Amino acid sequence: MVLKDVSVQIRAGEMLAIMGASGSGKSTLMNILGGLDQVSTGDYRIAGRRVSDLTSDELAHLRREHFGFIFQRYHLLPHLSAVDNVAMPAVYAGMAQKDRRERARKLLVRLGLAGKESFRPGQLSGGQQQRVSIARALMNGAAIILADEPTGALDSHSGSEVMHILKELHGAGHTIIIVTHDPAIAAQTERIIELRDGEIVGDQPTVARIAPAIDPQPSSSMRAGMSIWTRLMEAFHMALLAMLSHRLRTLLTMLGIIIGITSVVSIIAISDGARNYVLNDIRSIGTNTITILRGKSWSDDKASSIRTLIVDDLTALAGEPYVAAITPESSVPLRIRYRHTDTSATVSGVGEDFLAVRGKKLIEGTGFTTANLRHQDQVAVIDENLRRKLFGNDAAIGQIILIGIVPAMVIGVVEVKQGSFTNSGTLTMWLPYTTVASRVLGHSYFDSLVVRIREGHSSALAEQALTQFLLQRHGKQDFFTHNIDEILKTVENTSRTLALLLTLVAVISLVVGGIGVMNIMLVSVTERTREIGIRMAVGARQSDVLQQFLTEAVLVCLVGGLIGVLLSYLTSALFSLVVQEWQMALSPTGIGLAFLCSSLIGVVFGYLPARNAARLKPIDALARE
Repeated sequence: MVLKDVSVQIRAGEMLAIMGASGSGKSTLMNILGGLDQVSTGDYRIAGRRVSDLTSDELAHLRREHFGFIFQRYHLLPHLSAVDNVAMPAVYAGMAQKDRRERARKLLVRLGLAGKESFRPGQLSGGQQQRVSIARALMNGAAIILADEPTGALDSHSGSEVMHILKELHGAGHTIIIVTHDPAIAAQTERIIELRDGEIVGDQPTVARIAPAIDPQPSSSMRAGMSIWTRLMEAFHMALLAMLSHRLRTLLTMLGIIIGITSVVSIIAISDGARNYVLNDIRSIGTNTITILRGKSWSDDKASSIRTLIVDDLTALAGEPYVAAITPESSVPLRIRYRHTDTSATVSGVGEDFLAVRGKKLIEGTGFTTANLRHQDQVAVIDENLRRKLFGNDAAIGQIILIGIVPAMVIGVVEVKQGSFTNSGTLTMWLPYTTVASRVLGHSYFDSLVVRIREGHSSALAEQALTQFLLQRHGKQDFFTHNIDEILKTVENTSRTLALLLTLVAVISLVVGGIGVMNIMLVSVTERTREIGIRMAVGARQSDVLQQFLTEAVLVCLVGGLIGVLLSYLTSALFSLVVQEWQMALSPTGIGLAFLCSSLIGVVFGYLPARNAARLKPIDALARE
């Protein structure tokens, strides 16, 4: 037990000194009087109210509105300017920023620090720092000033100036309580309380004076509490200052988040880009199409002998409501000649809707017409590769080429699309299926029928319908269907699964980054324990401290997330230089997910350090260096 049977009454307006040797309990008594510490036994009342009954927020209010502390070691925050150090108590009192900074400047000018408002503590002398500490004690109009060895760390001249200021404050009506071991300082007060081994051994007035009792009414300096928005903005401002004052630590804290966010956004972008590339590649061979082929399956050995896909099937299916367009296909490799050029190409007999069904794009000329099919015209559409092979840079439209021994005139050139599902190096030519049947193949049945499903109709239902339709016509299952949409769905599901797995791997890196944030924030709380004690001493509530450190953690994660997104854009730009075939697809969803992850990590992993900071006792926090 530090204090033993201490009984003392202090009246408003007194200026008294608490004296004693080191270890006598004088600082403990001052801390109890100021609400920084509490008695374990006994009773301490302010304005008739028992302090031990007060909640932590009510104690913070008491320190904020009624007490002003002047510490021997000044306890100024090194990363704040003089005016910001002075204004700190008013932040927690809810005073507007403009008003509190103006009041802080006036106090500094009043205490002889004009022109030093923007100086940081390291730029001020000991006496000047103590004056800043005094100005801070006066910021909220505190009625009671508690000064712990206010001249102990100062030279005699600076010490005399500080005592002169304290006397002026006493003359203005403030209650001044000075803790000192210097009899010369104590002699300048009205009353001296002497402690020895935790007991009061003397309580004598130096000047006779009758002081009025302390006013039990709330202090006139009390202000309305801050709104939630104002508190958030103040917490944001303080967190930003703390981050800027410890740039290296902040960067190291962000590093794990930066890597994690970059990984998440980049992996999502890569998977989306790869999926889009594959899906576009599949669509290039005809989307929303169903192919009807001879035989029961791809492995049916008897497929080549089946000859039941005929013109009547083509005509009948074209009238079905779910069919937007239909074309037959019958292909055979043949020699193609033009002047002195001779090459092999795939020749296919198709219908007038072939381009629409297969999604082919003409870059020159025209496609087939109904008249071409009806008259069995010897006209051909070729792809870019065959045009380049036969004609080089010369015009192809209107030229006559030999297909085997059959002459045909080129009427159109089709674009060749690059992709994994299309062989961009093949040489291909299309003729009207009637021409192929009569002049090339010599038969009228088809290898396959390709149906494009009308918009708004289900591809799966359409597939079932046309299967039943052909079963009724043929009387047996001598065909099978191949649905492009099923491939699209399979690819989409596979790519989505792979993207999910890759994203989970990236999220793990985010969690590791979050643990890093928590660890560094825990270290930060330990390093900044004295700062927490100072803030609590000037009136910060536990919720204020919790909010500040939690805001700092979230801000670190959000800034880390922003840097991660920017790095993802840089990664995308570099990727496009290396990979020409397809690009990363950065999406708003991925970016939104990144910022959501950043915020959640800041809240989840920042809460424990913030809670630890908020639960510190002011006296314990101030005692640490």
